[in-house]
Amino acid sequence: MSEEKPKASNEISEGTGQFDARFVLWRRFCADHNIPVETLPSDLTGEAKEKWEQLKSEQLRKPAEEEQP
Repeated sequence: MSEEKPKASNEISEGTGQFDARFVLWRRFCADHNIPVETLPSDLTGEAKEKWEQLKSEQLRKPAEEEQP
């Protein structure tokens, strides 16, 4: 029996809420580039996709990148 990955949810969790950094960044990106906010990041193509990936890598810190005490 093979294990299947759970499908990613497009819901805003109660834990992070609508002000989760990714949601805020996505809304700003959409506004700046005239992209409907309902668009999923995975639906981007070409230059828009490249700009989103660059913005994401610059603005969102991954937990593994945080400084160790």
